[in-house]
Amino acid sequence: LIQMLRGAKKRDVLQLLRRAPEAMIPFVVDAAVAAQSVASLAALSDFLDFSKDSRSLLEKFLYAAAFSPRPSGDLLCLVLDKLDGKQLAPEVRETGIVAVGSLVGKLCRQKLCGLQEVERGVETILAGLRDAEEESKTVIYLLALGNAVLPKTIPTLLDHAEEGPATVTTAAISALRQFPTQHISDKVKRAMRRIFHETRKSYEKTCRLAAAEILLDNEPLPMDVINILLAASELETEMAMFLLLKVQNNLRADHHPARKIMKDIMRDPRINNYNLFSKAGISSSFSGPLTVTQDLLSTFGLDLLFLEGGFLRKSVSDFSLLSHGRRLRAAQVTIEAQGMESMLGENVLEGEEEPELMAGMSAIFFDVQLRPIVFFQGYTDLMAKVLLSSGEPTSVVKGNLLLMDHHQVIPLQSGLQVTIKLQGGLGLDISANMDVSIWEQELKTSINTRGSLAIDFQAELDAPFLQATLRNQMEVETSIHLDTMLRFSGSPVLMCLQLREEQVPYR
Repeated sequence: LIQMLRGAKKRDVLQLLRRAPEAMIPFVVDAAVAAQSVASLAALSDFLDFSKDSRSLLEKFLYAAAFSPRPSGDLLCLVLDKLDGKQLAPEVRETGIVAVGSLVGKLCRQKLCGLQEVERGVETILAGLRDAEEESKTVIYLLALGNAVLPKTIPTLLDHAEEGPATVTTAAISALRQFPTQHISDKVKRAMRRIFHETRKSYEKTCRLAAAEILLDNEPLPMDVINILLAASELETEMAMFLLLKVQNNLRADHHPARKIMKDIMRDPRINNYNLFSKAGISSSFSGPLTVTQDLLSTFGLDLLFLEGGFLRKSVSDFSLLSHGRRLRAAQVTIEAQGMESMLGENVLEGEEEPELMAGMSAIFFDVQLRPIVFFQGYTDLMAKVLLSSGEPTSVVKGNLLLMDHHQVIPLQSGLQVTIKLQGGLGLDISANMDVSIWEQELKTSINTRGSLAIDFQAELDAPFLQATLRNQMEVETSIHLDTMLRFSGSPVLMCLQLREEQVPYR
């Protein structure tokens, strides 16, 4: 369909969009975005009405643009024009902003940072960040900067990380974690030290742990590792347990850049001793390999941070691909619940602000941060969701994405030439659900990821006296389900974790 659309005129693409059955329209929109021809983008511009169309169709268009492997300036221009000065549903505008960040970042990686559209996109994000009055809006613009990965925006992210309230600090640190190690400078590390060690003001525990992870994962200095480990002896049990497990994980991971430094530090009995490593919390951090080949390492990680009373504060499930020193976050889903302490009769630590009751989720897929989803915000909203819950999972992202799009002509020594075409498409459906039972004192979360990858390779030799074509097609499907169930009615807290991977058909 993509190849057909690339050769079609605008009126033909528009006719296809208008005449397609309703269930097929999202599929055609995905294909038209992937085609990225002048005609297909012009047809999409006429077809999509951001003031009338359904939210799901508009979000599908925006995410298809965000995941485009080699976006054009025209695609970014189309997204910016559709977002400009219109009264949009908040969810559509937020999805649009994170998509603009992703498009800006990918165009800059193609050495197209000087394009007028890119400059307009960067200014749109920075102006929105300056004018944002609500925390939720500030968070979206910070996450968009994380998608853009522009080194010149690091000072802005650091300001928000150090000075903002807890949700803003978390978003700014999350954006900084998107940057490769070479951009985590001494200035960034100094700011992370101030946050972790609370030298200027107190920070929420998840912010401090995120700052510690940046220090540990980006060419850490031995002194940073020592100070973080020593600080763990002063922290509350769950926080200390989480940090110590993080360090032990890094020690076990052959690929971790700080492994050698940490092994050297662990030779010191003042650091590596029973008193420090015998914290008896229930928080956990695990990471291990799924697939190991000469060129590729795929890993699965699961982090669970609990409150002192046994309630799950944050869970992060992470599937990453590492190849030749580069890391790609294939899928990372974070579920957070905050403010539960007061509901369970726990006291907030002295100096910490009491967080608002809230549960939500955020996801990063193929290094693109998606719009965060809120399950409930405030006690009234929680009660309404508990009483009126449909039990249906919340869709995070669903659609068909073009991940690979390569076309090359290779001249041979004989004077002939070979044309090579490679396309890779991904069908994806990620959904998540969180079910809180106040009466049963149970918390259930489930993350369902279904995907199918199709790769089409074609090499063609075309000469007056000879024609030859080599074609290879590959398909693989997979489905992964992660369920957690927590019962905190008694002590100790009971927890069940289940990771299910269905059989993978490979053709």
